[in-house]
Amino acid sequence: MIGISIALKIAGGIQMSETKTDLRVLRTRKLIMDAFIDLSGKKEFKDITVKDITTEAMINRATFYYHFEDIYDLLETVLEEVLLINLKSKNYEQDEWNETTITSLFLAVTDFQQALSNRCHRGYEDVIARIIREQLEVILYKLLCNHGSVENQESLKATATMLSWGVYGASVEWRRNSNEISAEEYIQLCLPFILSRKPD
Repeated sequence: MIGISIALKIAGGIQMSETKTDLRVLRTRKLIMDAFIDLSGKKEFKDITVKDITTEAMINRATFYYHFEDIYDLLETVLEEVLLINLKSKNYEQDEWNETTITSLFLAVTDFQQALSNRCHRGYEDVIARIIREQLEVILYKLLCNHGSVENQESLKATATMLSWGVYGASVEWRRNSNEISAEEYIQLCLPFILSRKPD
């Protein structure tokens, strides 16, 4: 369905949730996700079944449903983890709201979208968009807390929401014109206005 396998292999594999500490649980969860990633390189998402995944992972259906509610839950989990690898979100916790950080975020989102764009079924674009915006909102809120007063949390949350939609929207617009300008050149056009300074 999507080029997830390439993105994950480049990133060095799936990062597991820190909440599950049992190594057997982690191994089985990774096995299921790897099976899904391998299948996604051969089939469209709509054609992948739970049976395909359990056969590929050599597990039973009960084991699959212990880890994931359904195949859509699995899809969202894989997409979220691939995006987090691209964003490397922990790196932003102590960062400042500046040119380097904004550029880095934008390039991470455009790289993620490009990895998915070749084979992603149109019916799942809304899922991908929501995941990108939600993850961006969390990161942007942390950045804004570092940059401004944490006392005004509602304003910071509202600003993070607005910016997350803006970054996502800009990445979609860039993709439409990606043959004309690089992602880095595109974000450079916006930076003077995002950072409230006069263009050079």
